[in-house]
Amino acid sequence: MTSQNTRRFDTVRPGETLPALPIPITVALIASGAIATRDYFPGHHDKDAALALGSPHVFMNILTTSGLAQRYVEEWAGPAAVFKDLKIKLGAPNYPGDTMSFTGEVTHTDAASRTVVVSLKGRNSMGNHVTGTATLVLP
Repeated sequence: MTSQNTRRFDTVRPGETLPALPIPITVALIASGAIATRDYFPGHHDKDAALALGSPHVFMNILTTSGLAQRYVEEWAGPAAVFKDLKIKLGAPNYPGDTMSFTGEVTHTDAASRTVVVSLKGRNSMGNHVTGTATLVLP
């Protein structure tokens, strides 16, 4: 659930850490994320197809990862924050039965534009699934 309180620019400082967010990785999350983003590649919803590709199970698509990364930052920032940019890089795959834990830190602020840059990581048991930055404007 998104926080009802929006962070204010004047209360945010570089070095501030965001609360961790663990996300259990399930077949339902992977398959529904792929379907919701119209990514019908079989490796995202058909275990037999994923096995034939050499994967141990279905695996999460980048659009689901992107949405989860945005959710993570927006839950911290609140509903009045304006999301300007998200840049991510994928690493280790997300498979069912694992947990991806998001962590983040404010790395830059700009008073003139009220812009905040957050560095984020989503880590599972194999390493970083996703790393990147999000840029937002706070009231």
